[in-house]
Amino acid sequence: MFDDLVGQERAIGVLRTAAAAAAEIVAGGAGAGMTHAWLFTGPPGSGRTEAAKALAAALLCADQGCGACESCHQVEVGSHPDLMWVRPEGLSYGIKQTRGLVLKAAGAPTLGRWRIVLFEDADRLTEEAANALLKAIEEPPQRTVWLLCAPAPDDLIITIRSRCRVVKLHAPSTEAVAEVLMSRDGVPREMAFFAARAAQGHVERARRLALDEEARRRRDEVLSIPRSLTGIGECVSAAERLVKVSAEDADAATAALNEAETAELRKVYGEGSSGKGLGRGLVRGAAGALKELEAMQKSRATRIKRDSLDQALLDLAAFYRDVLAIQFGARVELATEDRRSDLEAVARESTPEDTLRRIDAIMQCRERLAANANPQIAVEAMTLALRSPRAAAG
Repeated sequence: MFDDLVGQERAIGVLRTAAAAAAEIVAGGAGAGMTHAWLFTGPPGSGRTEAAKALAAALLCADQGCGACESCHQVEVGSHPDLMWVRPEGLSYGIKQTRGLVLKAAGAPTLGRWRIVLFEDADRLTEEAANALLKAIEEPPQRTVWLLCAPAPDDLIITIRSRCRVVKLHAPSTEAVAEVLMSRDGVPREMAFFAARAAQGHVERARRLALDEEARRRRDEVLSIPRSLTGIGECVSAAERLVKVSAEDADAATAALNEAETAELRKVYGEGSSGKGLGRGLVRGAAGALKELEAMQKSRATRIKRDSLDQALLDLAAFYRDVLAIQFGARVELATEDRRSDLEAVARESTPEDTLRRIDAIMQCRERLAANANPQIAVEAMTLALRSPRAAAG
């Protein structure tokens, strides 16, 4: 199971040691090196969830995560009876949900080894929810293990992170990501290295860029923006285009999922069934559940749209970082090497100070969006700040 972690040898060593200690505990030993609460941190795409999943499999598998047994397969697909997999769908994870989770986590393991809670995006916990979770982590049941994932330790309240063992992951190298794409997905070498550079260590995004032509088109459209900002009208148009491209990306990610969830819920409530006690009455009774599902889907769509727009802004920041590298003559790998002519043109037409100002404008836009600013207005302010110095002077 640890083979899915790309370029994380140090973390793998820590997790294997913990799995061996856990096996000692199950066998009646002391098991030094195992703890009941873990926090996996690292930049997007570094493999936080994959690392937590690998440890979960190693704890639940009699062979410490062999990857071939039924237990490992169940962990892989998320169906193991002793694994509670939490994926916050909306913008936040509230206290009501957390209390229910803590109650379920208090139960004894079904199969006798461990009861594990794998919590993706734990940084989405509200303050009240974090305090409720803290109590469970402070006094956990004997065989319950919490695996929390967040971008950085500071994203969780200090009282939680101080009680967790932190596993820090890093963005894997271009070579490591490209090798995975070639060996596991059969991606041609040139495309694999392009996607790995463009994704800047984000393994899943690299896979999407390598395999999905539409994902490459959307990225290309984002990276065409810097050279198009020749006037105020063009800046407003570019902002509208950027928000639209991000919305399309999010819609592509949610449309099929929403449809499948709604169809499944309607089926559960009897739609399309016949016979005594089935039919219109049960479908009408599903109105409340459907409304709740739609609210969750709307919240999830909002989050995914924000995440997609943020990714577009990070692509823009990478473009200007590469411009800065060219301006200083730095011998570093360029994430946007495929836009070399645009990079060199922008580098000639501006100064390093201009480039730093533009990067600051992108980061400020990200902060405004995180504070729930109107996306169109925030992005328009950014594109105006990104305008060519010559165009602004004119």
